[in-house]
Amino acid sequence: MSETMLRWLTTAVRDRRGFTMVEQLAAVAVAVTAAAAIIPATLMTITSHQFKTNAHGVTNYLAVAKMKSAADFTRSRLFVDLSTDSYHIEIWQRTGTPGWVFEGGAQNLSPGVRFGFGSLATAPPDTQATLAMAPPCLDDSGTPIANTACIVFNSRGIPIDATGTASSGALYLTNGVGVYGATLSANSRLQLWWTRAANAAWMRTQ
Repeated sequence: MSETMLRWLTTAVRDRRGFTMVEQLAAVAVAVTAAAAIIPATLMTITSHQFKTNAHGVTNYLAVAKMKSAADFTRSRLFVDLSTDSYHIEIWQRTGTPGWVFEGGAQNLSPGVRFGFGSLATAPPDTQATLAMAPPCLDDSGTPIANTACIVFNSRGIPIDATGTASSGALYLTNGVGVYGATLSANSRLQLWWTRAANAAWMRTQ
């Protein structure tokens, strides 16, 4: 057998052995290190996206409630349950027995997201004199419902208070890192704001 053929056979046998244990361990170490760097960033991105989606969901429901009141020529409201971090639309039924009627389905905030603004003390600019969630919802007899917040629209799609007077209002939600605020002016201008939870530096996002 020639020396060239012997060298080729030796190389072929060596190649069939595959990776050594040391090489495999090195590859695993590199993969683990890469995953340790990528996974937290990916989870943070997903969480941030879910939080933003929740904020836009609340804003969209406010817009729908506003349109429903004008379309049906009656009052409507976005009903927020602060104990379950859920919300839904209700329409005031004028015919038959007057009262609030559940409209559509309820929506829940994502895990880790809740209604509130944490320790912030300053409202978005030119929105509220004092940072506050919308007032409690009222039952059919006008009694406040505990652990709720409501933004009510009259038949022209204008946000109103309990006396029927045009009034601004806001709903806030937080994930502990940031805070979104959906604000409505007395002339029905809807805006979405965001700031870090540590200090109020509001930026309008919509």
